[in-house]
Amino acid sequence: MSRVIFDIETLGKDFGSLEKPVQDYLLRWAESEEEKKEVEESLSFYPLTGEIITIGMLNPDTGRGAVYFQNDREPLLPFEEDGILYETGTEEEIIRKFWDAIKSYDRFVTFNGRGFDCPFLMVRSAVHRIKPKRDLMPNRYGDIHIDLLDQMTFFGASRRKFSLDIWCRTFGIKSPKEEGITGYQVKELFHAGRHLDIARYCAGDLRATKELLILWETYLKFSNHR
Repeated sequence: MSRVIFDIETLGKDFGSLEKPVQDYLLRWAESEEEKKEVEESLSFYPLTGEIITIGMLNPDTGRGAVYFQNDREPLLPFEEDGILYETGTEEEIIRKFWDAIKSYDRFVTFNGRGFDCPFLMVRSAVHRIKPKRDLMPNRYGDIHIDLLDQMTFFGASRRKFSLDIWCRTFGIKSPKEEGITGYQVKELFHAGRHLDIARYCAGDLRATKELLILWETYLKFSNHR
């Protein structure tokens, strides 16, 4: 059975570019300037107020993959680095590349994909009138989509949901955050034109997820068959 790990990076829209009714809706509970700032900084969390700037895919069994990313500066030709093919495009183009690639896989693996990546991809696809080629939200307890956050917290039995970075540090897995970039810096990096740095950061998340997948399969996964 072929399988693929995927991960996305997102960017919130400029708050001032949103229509007035949308701004009013988002700020309806914000009273202080600090609360208003928090609202503006959270736009990348939702597909209605943000967009996808990077989509990464990695086959955990072959170590090969691709990262599709937006780049509004000097054009970059597709190139390969450490088994990862890097390609650029608009949001619509990279989403189409993702669907064309994932349709050939039987199973997929994410970290918090059910809570973030999958709904974001589905909704942003619909925004561009793109029909998804796979159902990214199948039965939560099946084996088509392995969400490692679900698995590591035993489907919510653990009270707190820790980040991929914390899980990696706990198990001695190299975290992409160790390279000095975190998800909170994506907006700043994007506007500074450091699109390739974001793409490589995404690739680091893919590799970390692969190592966490191996650990889960080796020490925590149990078969339903007796």
